[in-house]
Amino acid sequence: MSDLLHTPLHDLHRSLGARMVPFAGYEMPVQYSLGVMKEHLHTRTKAGLFDVSHMGQVVVSGESYADAALALESLVPVGILDLPQNRQRYGFITNDQGGIVDDLMLANRGDHVFVVANAACKAADIALMRATLEPDITVTELTDRALLALQGPAAEEVLAKMDPRVRDMAFMDVATLTLNGAVAWVSRSGYTGEDGFEISVPAGDATALAQALLDHPDVEAIGLGARDSLRLEAGLCLHGHDIDAETTPVEATLHWAIQKVRRSGGARAGGFPGADIVLGQLAAGARKRRVGLIPEGRAPMREGVVLFANVDDETPIGVITSGGFGPTVGGPVAMGYVPAAQAEVGTTIFGELRGKRQPLRVAKLPFTPANFKR
Repeated sequence: MSDLLHTPLHDLHRSLGARMVPFAGYEMPVQYSLGVMKEHLHTRTKAGLFDVSHMGQVVVSGESYADAALALESLVPVGILDLPQNRQRYGFITNDQGGIVDDLMLANRGDHVFVVANAACKAADIALMRATLEPDITVTELTDRALLALQGPAAEEVLAKMDPRVRDMAFMDVATLTLNGAVAWVSRSGYTGEDGFEISVPAGDATALAQALLDHPDVEAIGLGARDSLRLEAGLCLHGHDIDAETTPVEATLHWAIQKVRRSGGARAGGFPGADIVLGQLAAGARKRRVGLIPEGRAPMREGVVLFANVDDETPIGVITSGGFGPTVGGPVAMGYVPAAQAEVGTTIFGELRGKRQPLRVAKLPFTPANFKR
């Protein structure tokens, strides 16, 4: 792993006894001494601290916020111009086929748009933004900042001991706070389905802040293993698995993230790559849909399991894109794509597991209720 990049918290992970693995070009902690199951449950009941510094942090700026927002809207089907100051929104970059190049978090910071991109996609995202938006718009990657996520029902109480203003923040609010002496950009958001915060701080302040958070008795360090099982239970997509450049937002059931102003008949309808395809699917529906799946029995069905409408069919209808054991659910859960005709909740389909067809039930997402502070 000598060629892998390190986050500012690398030495802290090592000191905590993390098991490190390659991930998106970085050496990252997959679990700590608690193990994935206990880390998952701790986050659901108290608070878990995640290092997500491998993700891209990007400032998109112009003469004004409106200039930057309108420019970015040429790449994404999301309303950024009308996003209130100090609010954040989920979105995605699309390609000419309407596929999802990457999914992002987009925040109005008054004079610029702050973008958080996936680690594996950030270089391509930044190159695309620069090629498309510059020179009128400036695209700046922030390589001197770390990104932490504090997630779980105790997260507010823990963070409020450092800056009580977090109590006034609602889901998707963004604020500049002082945490352990560091000036931090904080959003009330996350990737677990729990209440929580994502915290951008200067790289030099990251270890001290992380250690101060871990000193709280309700906080444990959490690795990529539990991060994956938490987001799966929450019905959240992982790019490159549940969504990709060949999957549209409508097929992925992410149409809720496309505001009316960008849809047909809206004031800024279309104008993004693949708009004809995406807007057409919004009007007429998509042939396939991402669904939740609950396998019968205790054996998880993981990514790549082929799906069939009937137990003895020869032609598959879809595939599982994420799957595993859900510690909160207490059994196996999965997500995948099936034709619209098989996407109704309660429909029974079959997955081929070790040469045998096993039944699964199409289920409503998420598998565990979201606990965001609205």
